[in-house]
Amino acid sequence: MDSKPSLIALTPGEPAGIGPDICLQLAQQDLPAPIVVLADPDLLHARARRLGLPLTLKEYQPGREARIAPAGTLEILPVRCARNDVCGTPDPANAAYILETLRQAVQGCARGEFAAMVTGPVNKAVINSAGIPFTGHTEFLAEITGTDAVVMMLATPGLRVALVTTHLALKEIFGAITREKVTSTLRITHDGLRRFFGIDNPRLLVCGLNPHAGEDGNLGREEIEIINPAIAALRDAGLQIIGPKPADTSFLPADLTDLDAVVAMYHDQGLPVLKHMGFGKAINVTLGLPIIRTSVDHGTALELAGTGRADAGSLDAAILAAVEMARNARSTPPD
Repeated sequence: MDSKPSLIALTPGEPAGIGPDICLQLAQQDLPAPIVVLADPDLLHARARRLGLPLTLKEYQPGREARIAPAGTLEILPVRCARNDVCGTPDPANAAYILETLRQAVQGCARGEFAAMVTGPVNKAVINSAGIPFTGHTEFLAEITGTDAVVMMLATPGLRVALVTTHLALKEIFGAITREKVTSTLRITHDGLRRFFGIDNPRLLVCGLNPHAGEDGNLGREEIEIINPAIAALRDAGLQIIGPKPADTSFLPADLTDLDAVVAMYHDQGLPVLKHMGFGKAINVTLGLPIIRTSVDHGTALELAGTGRADAGSLDAAILAAVEMARNARSTPPD
């Protein structure tokens, strides 16, 4: 295994939220890997003064040997925002800045300059109010990397939840559940767990879409006509898949010990359980991209920005996961 430390790109996200705060909290501790923050230096200095945290910024030099920065220091790739004095008050003028940090992080990963990227929280409504269509990190990263199919998977100790659909209104979910979508979600989740998490033969449980998993067609036929055929074909290909099971009994603690991931049909079917189990310690992983991306599991928390009360636990976990995924990816030959 390559023992060289992974260089991780970190985007703080919405400048008015707690993203800058938790990046600065991160800088006060011993880091698990070299980290480059893509942000406006003036924004970070202003927030550090507000929080009373020591901060030294070193401008990132591509090609220089990656080294872990001492406590109180961050290596930074400068990206200028339109307005940096926006603590707690989002400004649509900064939407382009947020997306530019993501683009530059992706480009650095694609060049092999960064081993992975970790993202802070963004405010979708603010970006949309700037006239930029945006439904979330997952979809945006898929678009700019030219990836047809990706999977959002959240993870916390003891549970991973992958989603067939992500940021859709409830009325749109039934039309989005197709055999092809279920198949690609299961395949991408299986392959991602093998390659990046070191699980040789992942064991997946699939939630049904309808109450009681359709109850033999009496409460909906999606399980019979869509989900079951997708699962059967993948089982024939050698994948270990259980289900579809009723969602209300898919998260029993005794069953989770034998599973590597639960695959939920939609966002609010699986994520409330995961966030109840591990909020503040959970992370978001995008599987299927040509790069490694992890993220915090929480939002911008505007009311906490600049108060010193933000919890950086999820960011810590996201960085540790990115480092481990990068190490597994380097040490795992392709099939």
